Amino acid sequence: MSAASFRYGESPHGPAFRLGPALLFCPADRPDRYEKALARADAVILDLEDAVAEDRKSEARAALADHPVDPDRVIVRLNPAASAHHAADLEALAATGYRLVMLAKCQGTADLVDLEDLEVIPLCETARGVLAAAELAALPNVTALMWGAEDLVASMGGTSSRDADGRYRAPVGVARSRVLLAAAAHGVAAIDAVHLDLDDEVGLRAEAEDAAALGFVATACVHPAQVPVVRTAYRPDDDRVEWARAVLAAAQGSAGVFAFRGAMVDGPLLRQAETIVRLSGAGGGPS
Repeated sequence: MSAASFRYGESPHGPAFRLGPALLFCPADRPDRYEKALARADAVILDLEDAVAEDRKSEARAALADHPVDPDRVIVRLNPAASAHHAADLEALAATGYRLVMLAKCQGTADLVDLEDLEVIPLCETARGVLAAAELAALPNVTALMWGAEDLVASMGGTSSRDADGRYRAPVGVARSRVLLAAAAHGVAAIDAVHLDLDDEVGLRAEAEDAAALGFVATACVHPAQVPVVRTAYRPDDDRVEWARAVLAAAQGSAGVFAFRGAMVDGPLLRQAETIVRLSGAGGGPS
C-alpha cells in the first residue's frame, strides 16, 4: 500500500476502503497514461465506460490485461449491468489482477448479482440508483458508494446540475447527501463526484473542502491538475490539527464533558478531533 493511501473506518461487513483522497479517472484505452496517472494520484479509475468511445471498447478491455499496473491502487469502472458491454468487461477483468470495481449507473442491488467475488463501488448516478443507495451500501462486497451529478440530471430529464453561481441545484444536493448518509449508515466510504469545470480551481477547492468536512473520504478527478487541489482540501490546516491534538490530550485527564479553550467538549467533538488527526497524516503523494 502506498504512503498516499489510508484506511477508512473498518466496515462491519466488508473490507475497509483504503484509497484517497484524490482518485483520477483514466481512459482504459490509453495504457500509455496508466503509469503517469498512478504517479500523479492516490489511486486511478481505469474507465471502460464514458471515457471510451463505442468503437474502442474492445481495445480498452484488452489493454487492462496487456498493461498491468499496481492492483492495490486501481479501480476499474465497468459499463452498466444492463449494457451490452458488461459481460465482456467482466470476462476481461477476470484475466487481470484487478478486483476493485466501480459499477457505472448502478440502479439497484440486482445489478451486483454477477459481482459477488469482487469489491464493488456502486456509482449512484441515476434517480433509481440514488434511491437504492442504502440497500446497495448494505451488501457485503460493497466497500464504498460514489455519486454522479450529470447522469443523475439526465435520468430526471433535466439539462443542468448547477445554478448560475456554480452551486448544485437542490435535488442534486439532496442526492449527494443521500448517498453520503447511506454510506455512513452502513459503515462504508463515500466518494464525491467529479468537478467538470477544469478552470474553476476555487470551486473545486471549496467543494472538496466541504466533502472532507462532511465525511467523504475521496473526490474523483478528471484531470491531473485537480489532484493537488483535492489533496490540499482534504488535509486539515495546521491550526485545526493543533486544536485536535490538544483537545485529545486534554481529554486524557477528564471524565465526560469538559471545557477546553472556552468551549464545551463531548464525545462527538472528540471523534471529530480523532478524524482530524488521522486525516493530517493521509494523502500527500506526488503532485
